[in-house]
Amino acid sequence: MHAPADLSYSPFPIEQVRPEGWLLNQLRIQAAGLAGHLDEFHPHVKDSGWFGGEGFAWDRGPYWLDGMVSLAYLLNSDELISKADRHVDYLIKTQHEDGWLGPKITRFQSQSFPEIYPTANCDLLPQMLVLKCLVGYSRASGDERVVDVVEKSLRNIDRHIDRPTLFDWAMFRWFDTLIPIIWLHDHTGEQWLIDLAVKLHAQGFDWAAFFEKWPLTRPSPKGRWSQMAHVVNNAMAIRAHGLWWRLSKDDRDRNAVYDIIEKLDRYHGMATGVFTGDECLAGKNPIQGTELCAVVEYMHSLEILFSVFGDPAFGDRLEKIGYNALPAALSYDMWANQYDQQANQIQCSFDNDVWTTNGPDANGFGLTHCSCCATNFGQGWPRLAEHIWMRPADEEGLAVFAYAPSAADITIGGKRVSARLVTDYPFRGTVKLEVTAEEPVAFPLLLRIPGWAKGATVAVGKETGRNAEPNTMFRIEREWQGKTVLQLDFPMTATGERRYRNALAIERGPLVYSLKIGEEWRQVREGAEGHSPHAQPPHADWEVYATTPWNYALDADESSVAEDVSFSEALVGKCPFSPDGAPVVAQAKGKLLPGWQKDKACTGEIPESPVTSDEAIEELTLVPYGCTTLKITVFPTLKRQSGHAEADGGQT
Repeated sequence: MHAPADLSYSPFPIEQVRPEGWLLNQLRIQAAGLAGHLDEFHPHVKDSGWFGGEGFAWDRGPYWLDGMVSLAYLLNSDELISKADRHVDYLIKTQHEDGWLGPKITRFQSQSFPEIYPTANCDLLPQMLVLKCLVGYSRASGDERVVDVVEKSLRNIDRHIDRPTLFDWAMFRWFDTLIPIIWLHDHTGEQWLIDLAVKLHAQGFDWAAFFEKWPLTRPSPKGRWSQMAHVVNNAMAIRAHGLWWRLSKDDRDRNAVYDIIEKLDRYHGMATGVFTGDECLAGKNPIQGTELCAVVEYMHSLEILFSVFGDPAFGDRLEKIGYNALPAALSYDMWANQYDQQANQIQCSFDNDVWTTNGPDANGFGLTHCSCCATNFGQGWPRLAEHIWMRPADEEGLAVFAYAPSAADITIGGKRVSARLVTDYPFRGTVKLEVTAEEPVAFPLLLRIPGWAKGATVAVGKETGRNAEPNTMFRIEREWQGKTVLQLDFPMTATGERRYRNALAIERGPLVYSLKIGEEWRQVREGAEGHSPHAQPPHADWEVYATTPWNYALDADESSVAEDVSFSEALVGKCPFSPDGAPVVAQAKGKLLPGWQKDKACTGEIPESPVTSDEAIEELTLVPYGCTTLKITVFPTLKRQSGHAEADGGQT
């Protein structure tokens, strides 16, 4: 086994990318909220052993720093860059002589020879996390010290896995070590790195083999925790065989990527493109939760997979998750996060016991539930921004992988080129792309055409728009000079999908739509015994309660959603992912279902569709899922006669 296969597409360096419009505002909100300030007050970061403190020194420090680095350099913020640089500098200067980075954490007791192998009882997961962070820091900052630090660390891992071999978390996430291994191999070309990758593959969990005969097709038994069923492990496993394929070049690994995604969708998938896991796989019931860490790790898996294989379908899924599930799990000011989100979520409180393996506080908003998500969510928006603009690996050119307002200043063929996406996508289906070349330069421009965009067109300058096939990379080959304006039109037609108990979910473009429910936010745990002192406003604990009815059935059908639901547009403001700031609002008709009642903190079992109701038809307001906290996303539907709901009849 020799050199890794080339990528299909590579992201441009961060300093060449500029977020704009609503995306820039999202990053600024994130910087002003938790992600920009956790190191100032949260003990798992502020007092972390990773940064010289005496506190928690497992995964939280590297998680937070990984997202902070991308955020700081994307915003070109002197304050945040200084903060990121200071923490990375500490990590580099305190690297142990043997190559170990950070604290030598005793996670589990070693069974043998602790005097010979002093770190034998240390799971390697934190080493893998911090190495990935350092690679990202090198790409952003250009710090040349990182090459030597990563080499010293990987040589230590090479010795470490002689005895004992990989175990626990590292065994299930071994493949992320391929990121620094391949990165370092690109710098040095040394064969020992490939040999290390082979050893890690041999010792790591074989996700492809597991999914070939996958037994986890049902929700995890309540209280039974498993690494194989762990939601974040599975979200990361989606990229495992894409990363390994770069070395194996084996179709088995390419096929495994699609097999894993398909089975997770089929047995545990949600309307938002993620799958359930609270913390372990939980089935298709829309009241089961999805952990926020899984959301951002799934997004990162898709970014990696597009880079490796170049399949535009990964962009569709990235946008679906990033524009729905990611913002919905964060408070609108990003000072609070949710551990588990539900597709049908009528209350967020610290007394919910519906989860397979999590505690009752998992879908309240705040900081005193598991802090992994509070530290890890910060990679979501910045990494998406980093992967909008891509360079085709086999030629000099420019590709657009995801759509959001942003710009790139790059060099192609030795000539300076600027490109800019002027758009309110995903709230609108039109994108203006401006390409400016100071001197004449020929290069290909490749544009991802979403799979849902039937009838899409691309117009260059004053030319008539050309038809663009959905789920392709539309290629324009020409010489560019001066400013050229392209118009991309992606028709957004509402569609419906039948899901759990024949309930209906509504989509339009990359957005999923949910019932808008009135919200009352209540600060909780203030002054309570055992209350964490770091959970004080603005970073407090909150419960959210419904102030309007939620138990509606839609008068709609999957075959006629485009006629049953109407859409209107509003201004895309500074906080579009909020109920009052929603840039698109939908109107649909429905009836209350008095028999569908609340069960503790959740909806009761959703009635099997079709249903009937004696209640009056009402006008219902739907907004994008990412604009909500409380929501009904998967609706029972009314029994219809001649295209309309029955006028009367007892509720089923």
